[in-house]
Amino acid sequence: MTPTELAAQLKTGLLSFPVTPFHDDLTFNEAAYREHLSWLSQYDVAGLFAAGGTGEGFSLTPAEIDTVVRAAVSEVAGKVPVIAPATGGTAAAIEQARAAEAAGADGLLLLPPYLTEAGQRGLVEHVSAVCRSTSLGIAVYSRANAVLTDVAVAELADRNENLVCLKDGVGNIEQMTRTYARVGDRLTYIGGLPTAETFALPLLQLGVSTYSSAIFNFVPEFALGFYADVLAQDRDAVYRKLNDFVIPYLDIRDRAKGYAVSIVKAGVRAIGRDAGPVRPPLQDLTDDEFAQLTELIGRAK
Repeated sequence: MTPTELAAQLKTGLLSFPVTPFHDDLTFNEAAYREHLSWLSQYDVAGLFAAGGTGEGFSLTPAEIDTVVRAAVSEVAGKVPVIAPATGGTAAAIEQARAAEAAGADGLLLLPPYLTEAGQRGLVEHVSAVCRSTSLGIAVYSRANAVLTDVAVAELADRNENLVCLKDGVGNIEQMTRTYARVGDRLTYIGGLPTAETFALPLLQLGVSTYSSAIFNFVPEFALGFYADVLAQDRDAVYRKLNDFVIPYLDIRDRAKGYAVSIVKAGVRAIGRDAGPVRPPLQDLTDDEFAQLTELIGRAK
């Protein structure tokens, strides 16, 4: 898939960010992962992001990421594009980019470099270096210590033909307005805030036509229905579903740091699928929280 084809494909529908199942000893459970992907790929989504944030890519070694990406490419078998992660410092991200291309991934999600803070000039050079290292289409994730201004995004779009998507993990309305006004449809815009459904309707007006749905992991039909309501700008339906499911879900998610990932894995377990625990430093939901989530999911299905 060329970068142009990837950009066009990703804006056609909801995006899936599957969890990465672990055994009880916290090793990768490939059989459970393949089974989960096989189930999710029955639904109509525009892209599958392997070992992303919801997939605990930050806790995986480079070798594990390569294994996860190869398993995804093999299992999905071309039914939907597979986007691999690249993270860490520039050298490490370049290695992961090249490994993803060799593994047969269709694109890359370039995540923020960990720990090190940087100015806009340094971030532009970092992203550009990764873009130069591969022919894959790249989505850059603007969040945490790598928040890109509209000026930086415009420079990156001008310099790097294979930079095709901006994933926004900040939700700053003014900044997104500035970015879309300056860059326009040169890029595809992806909503990337935790539980992106909360922000989907207002961000639609800013050119953010799709988003990463973590809840798709365990309530795929609800997630797709919600996305359809957003695209139709059916405010009554969107806010009804926010009140009935999403906001109560957020109330559980917000009880501990890191629960934005932990609650997704708990949701997969709550519907009877094998996801295993989260890896430290994340922590799993308490038994009481898990019971509340299970009840909430039962009402949403």
